[in-house]
Amino acid sequence: MGLIAPLAALFGLELESVAARARAAAIVYGLIALFLLAAAIFLTVAGYLALADLFSPLIAALLMAGLFLVLALAVYAGMLIGRGRTRRHVAERRRASETGAFVTTAALTALPALLRAPALVRIGLPAAAIAAFALLRDRSDDE
Repeated sequence: MGLIAPLAALFGLELESVAARARAAAIVYGLIALFLLAAAIFLTVAGYLALADLFSPLIAALLMAGLFLVLALAVYAGMLIGRGRTRRHVAERRRASETGAFVTTAALTALPALLRAPALVRIGLPAAAIAAFALLRDRSDDE
C-alpha cells in the first residue's frame, strides 16, 4: 500500500476514490452473481418438477444428474482443448524463437570468415539482406 499511494498521486488519481469504486463494483458484481446463482437453482428445480410430472421422480432425478454430468464433461473437454491449443501456440513461438537465435548465431559466427573474401562481400551482403527481408516479411504475414 505504501507504493500505491505515490504511484496514484503521480498519475493524478485519488486513491480513496479508486478504492471506493473498486469496492462498489465488487459489491455489485457479487450481488449479480448471487442472484444468478439463485436463478440457476430455481431453473434447475423447475426443470426437475417438470420432468417429475412427465416421468417418475426417480427418473427425473436420474435425467437431471445425467444432464449435469454431460455438461461437466463438456466443460472439461473444452478446457482440455483450450489447454492443448495454448501449449501448441507456446511451442510454436518457442521453436520460432530458437530457430531465429540459431540462424543469428550461425550468421555471426560465419561473418568474420565471410568478410575476408571481397567478392563474397559484394555478392553476399545484398543477398543476405534480401533473405533477411524475405524472412521477416514472411514471419509478419503469419501473425
